Order: sequence, then C-alpha cells, then structure tokens
Amino acid sequence: MKKSFLFLLTCFSGLLLTAQVPFQEEIDAFKKADSIKAPLPGSILFVGSSSFRKWQDVQAYFPGYGIINRGFGGSTLPDLIHFAPDVIYAYKPSQIVIYCGDNDLAVSDTVTAQIVLKRFKQLFGMIRHTLGEVPVAYVSIKPSPSRWRLEHVINEANHLIAQFMARQRKATFIDIHRPMLRADGIVNGALFTSDSLHMNEKGYKLWQGIIRPHLKKG
Repeated sequence: MKKSFLFLLTCFSGLLLTAQVPFQEEIDAFKKADSIKAPLPGSILFVGSSSFRKWQDVQAYFPGYGIINRGFGGSTLPDLIHFAPDVIYAYKPSQIVIYCGDNDLAVSDTVTAQIVLKRFKQLFGMIRHTLGEVPVAYVSIKPSPSRWRLEHVINEANHLIAQFMARQRKATFIDIHRPMLRADGIVNGALFTSDSLHMNEKGYKLWQGIIRPHLKKG
C-alpha cells in the first residue's frame, strides 16, 4: 500500500513538473529573442493579447518610434499580471501601451465589467509600484463581429477604465472602439479577417492613426 502511494505521488509530481503554464512557450521565445538581440531600454512597449500579437509589423506603422511588441496568445489581464516581470518590467520602457480585457470577457459570462476594471487596476498598480510614473496608455476593448453579443459589457468595461485612467497621472485612455463602428452603430466587418475577431491591414491602419498622437517621442 505504501509503495503504491509513493508510486502515485512520484507520478503526480512528475506531471506537475512537466505541466506547461499557459503561454510559457511564448514567454520563453521572447526571452530567447532578447538574449540574441536585446531591445533598447526606453522603447515603447506594446503588450497584451492577440490583437497586438498579430500586429507583427507594428514598428513599420510607427516610424521614428522604438517599438517592442510583447503581445502574446489569447492572454487575459491575469496573464499579464502573472508575466509582468517578463513582458513589462524587464524592458524598462519609456511608455507602456496595453491592449487586454477582450478575452477576459469572452472566456466566461461570470466575468463582469467591474471584474475587468479590478484586474486592470491591479496591473496598473503593479506597474506604478515597480516602474514609477512611466506613462501608461490603455487601448479600449474593440468591438468585433464574433463577440458582438458582448458589446454591452465591453462598453461598460471601457467606460469604467476610461474613468479610472482620467484620475491617474501620466495615464491615457485611447478609444479605438467608437471609430470601429459604422454610422448605424454596428461594428464595421470590413476591418476584420475571416475569423471576424482579429483585424486585417485596414483595421490596423485605423488603429495607427488613433494611437500615434498618444505615443511618447524621444
């Protein structure tokens, strides 16, 4: 009996050791890339979920600015909080631009706008504690055809975060949500790829014009 218990315990321990933390492979890939060519300190950090991850040529959209893109997977705010030492603090950025919260709402109907705000406030507080008053910009949660059922809670979360950012120093809320709607208030499907969730070149071109005036020069 004792031997069987020890055997099971050993097997369970082995499973724990080999279990992969979500997105760990992507984080490890960032670290490997950094070891080959370290990003310049003082760059502008774009960090968040797949809307940034898929913007692989983001540097080309913002010539004259040093951009580090650390969007990963279908990450949520708790994922950013967990990996903050690796994908935020390590780069000592001159500015942080965040896109995240979209997946928080999509992953479960129990996640409310208030929960998204609470998570973002935790992340913001961690950044302030570790990096001081580095400028932080939050890009609003976008509308998308595939998640149109969440539009009401997306609007609520954006409103709450915009109010919070308005009370902070060196903090900006960037509204990309409203410009992505048609005149009739419905999301503009022409901005998206065939999955109706991620943006095409036209969508990123729209974001470029909205985000650029908020980027820190020098």
